[in-house]
Amino acid sequence: MMAFIQTVVVGLIVGAIAKFIMPGKQGGGIIITSLLGIVGAVVATYLGQAVGIYGPDEGARWVGSVVGALIVLFVYGLITKKKA
Repeated sequence: MMAFIQTVVVGLIVGAIAKFIMPGKQGGGIIITSLLGIVGAVVATYLGQAVGIYGPDEGARWVGSVVGALIVLFVYGLITKKKA
């Protein structure tokens, strides 16, 4: 449970970092960015645990979370571009 809470807190910050790194306009405000960061951190955590990088009660670290958030932000950009 503590790892999940840590992942959420890291995800809030990582969302802003990923939006700053990712070129272009993906849309969405601070709330969407934060949610995408949280999803990216959670995705990075579970993928890292599945591959064996992280232990069962260990969350993704900063770099892994940023990479996960960038992937989620990229997919979000593709989805929102098709709607517009």
